[in-house]
Amino acid sequence: MITASAVQKLRPSYIREILSASQSDGVISFAGGLPATESFPLDLMQQAFSDLTQHSGLFQYAQAQGYPPLLQHLKQSYGVIESHDLLMTSGSQQGLDLIARGFLNPGDKVVVEYPSYLGALQVFQLAQAELLTVPQLSQGPDLVKLQQLFATGNVKFFYLIADFHNPTGISYSLEIRQGIAKLCRQYQVTIIEDAPYRELRFRGETLPMVSSFYPQGSIVLRSFSKIACPGMRLGLIEAPKEWIQQLIKVKQISDIHLNSVLQYVLLQLLTHPEFSEHLLKLRQLYRGRHDLMLGQIQATMGDQVTVKPVSGGMFLWLTLNAAGPVDMLNLAEKALEAGVAFVPGTVFTPQQDGLNANCRLNFSHCGEEDICIGIGRLAKLIKQQ
Repeated sequence: MITASAVQKLRPSYIREILSASQSDGVISFAGGLPATESFPLDLMQQAFSDLTQHSGLFQYAQAQGYPPLLQHLKQSYGVIESHDLLMTSGSQQGLDLIARGFLNPGDKVVVEYPSYLGALQVFQLAQAELLTVPQLSQGPDLVKLQQLFATGNVKFFYLIADFHNPTGISYSLEIRQGIAKLCRQYQVTIIEDAPYRELRFRGETLPMVSSFYPQGSIVLRSFSKIACPGMRLGLIEAPKEWIQQLIKVKQISDIHLNSVLQYVLLQLLTHPEFSEHLLKLRQLYRGRHDLMLGQIQATMGDQVTVKPVSGGMFLWLTLNAAGPVDMLNLAEKALEAGVAFVPGTVFTPQQDGLNANCRLNFSHCGEEDICIGIGRLAKLIKQQ
């Protein structure tokens, strides 16, 4: 059987492939966006799982929008305004898919950062959108270039990650956040603000979300994979009520409704008296691993690379300071043979070209010993370039 033309155009996911390869014995992986397994709050969820047999209704068909008590709690927690509503999703990745299926027609223009989150690029490409890229600077997107793209007309979405960007780890400045909102309002471009790492700030001041400056023209995606457990596959869309109603239709067609049992467990976790302490410990853990990895890179690679500290999230963005051309894909293959995995920067571009001297390193998943050993292996390879 011949597959759909849009599927034929999709490139295989490099990250899925490298994650599979990095499962080999002895390979230390900085490739996946994985949280620390030992940080999963299983003890805080134990009572909720034990109580499930007392709630038989959770095992029946349910509302597509989500478990009502959980939705009510999240509205209060996130300060959802009266004109907006929520929709629970199977991770924020499904949220992206529902948005694309609900609002994009083939040929619609979507602006993404250069580089951008691979999962979003693939969703928009499957929807046959026209992807336009805006360069990312040290404080966020280039606003001059962004305005030029918007001025071409008929841009439907601007997809962004303002807090602890994937893959670069940066956070937008307040001025950039306000500037984006102003431009989107001026040109009537809808913001898709993906915020899976926002709760993982371990340094600095929390800034307002971009969407808070233009709520009537924004869709917010949230994920509980980073603060609970990714295997639970729980995420959230926040948007104007009329948009949520359209997305509910798509959600019903997609999978009828989300797992009610795990939504109940998530609610018990979020309302657990020790959940705030869990978040504090998680941030402390990631701060320590970030500092260690950054220090090891600086100590072993020196001026051969450029890498800047981040204030939260899971990723460092490394640039190889080579005099000549760099083939990071080839270096990634050699690194796997040497027992360390990372993701080349070119993977995070729509056409998978450019950014050949860059790579993304995950600091949240590996323990201290593996971080030191893995960075040592990578440093050895880079010295050979």
